[in-house]
Amino acid sequence: MAATTPDSSRVDHPQDSRRKQGGPIDTRGRARLFWNIVFAIVRGIAVLAKNVYATFGILLLAGAAIAIAGTYAFAEFAGHVQSGKTQAFDEAVLRWIGEHRPESLEPVMLEITFLGTGSVVVVLVLVSGLFLWLSNHRYSTILLVIATTGGIVLNNLLKAGFGRPRPQVFDWGTHAMTWSFPSGHAMSAAIVYGTVAYLAARLQKRRWHRAITMLAALIIILLIGASRLYLGVHYPSDVLAGILIGLAWAGFCVATLEAFQLYSRWRAPKVAEHEDPPGTREDAPARA
Repeated sequence: MAATTPDSSRVDHPQDSRRKQGGPIDTRGRARLFWNIVFAIVRGIAVLAKNVYATFGILLLAGAAIAIAGTYAFAEFAGHVQSGKTQAFDEAVLRWIGEHRPESLEPVMLEITFLGTGSVVVVLVLVSGLFLWLSNHRYSTILLVIATTGGIVLNNLLKAGFGRPRPQVFDWGTHAMTWSFPSGHAMSAAIVYGTVAYLAARLQKRRWHRAITMLAALIIILLIGASRLYLGVHYPSDVLAGILIGLAWAGFCVATLEAFQLYSRWRAPKVAEHEDPPGTREDAPARA
């Protein structure tokens, strides 16, 4: 019998029908720069795999790969820090900052560093989570809470495990407690501001709006890290390590959400509707 019927196991992208009908393609659900490339590759693999479970597994593996790669890089870097290989560089950078920092910037840096404190981070998560929950983005809310809570626990475990004392190169510009490595402010900023920016960007229509959102989050993360150096409470390696492990954890959480959405789109479409960007269902062509 000639193979004239289409392969029923083929995984069609939800927008394929819209392409065939000539309708507009909604891209608001792909609000990411790096992820645009990653998931374009994954969609191609899905066609070859011809199985939604294979695609689901690939996305989970991608998230795991991000977490493993980031964790491995952190572990390698932490080994150098623990062995003292970065100490001379760390102290040299702080000495230079102590000698050249303008005192007029201290109030500004105190305000910036405040953006990474626990109270501000918790308020940001509560407000963002409430907005997402009330707009029926329930699983995005759960992702945000898990990412934040897991990041706090992970940071405390890492600080206790390494037990690195705070730098004493020059007088601190603010009060600091606990151990120094990795920077809790930098790690929390990478996780919370990165995740909130991702969840906000994926609801935006235009690519340049999404790019600005992600860029703004990156600038805030870098400024918070820089403020910790200016105030003398962290070494450069503390800040770098915090950002590194924070982005690794956030990346894993985001990839897990994407995998869940992909799976539910085929197996539980009503669940996926909770994560649709505003207007998606209204803009979509009527089903026959």
